[in-house]
Amino acid sequence: MNEIDNILTKYNWPTKDSINDLDFAEIENCIGFELPGDYKEFLRKYSFYETQIDEESFKLWDYDKLLDWNNGYEIIDNLKMTIGIGDNGGGELIGLEKLKNGNIRTILTPFIDLDKTYHIEIGNSFTDFLRRMDKGEK
Repeated sequence: MNEIDNILTKYNWPTKDSINDLDFAEIENCIGFELPGDYKEFLRKYSFYETQIDEESFKLWDYDKLLDWNNGYEIIDNLKMTIGIGDNGGGELIGLEKLKNGNIRTILTPFIDLDKTYHIEIGNSFTDFLRRMDKGEK
């Protein structure tokens, strides 16, 4: 069991009936970068779910909804090199942002003003984001 599995198991995150072989090409073409491997693994194994870890409430979106919700919220149009992957239920988007140096970090940013100047790093990777949430770090 890897670190993501260990963390999500603690919070009874629902798994899919079988590990899916998903095609990420359409999503990656729309956003202009390749999704990180740890996030792809999450999408293959886990379902949409809302939970609270420590004092933080959040939900992570399912593969089937990613493009619909990113287009509906106009995330792809307004936040270049960023894809929304969830939200905190308090008006803030959880996303993955590709930086100029090629690294991909997890960010929190307001839905109301989709501007990357408001991005706050909440993980230097998707796994790091889950690790920080599990440890109660912000």
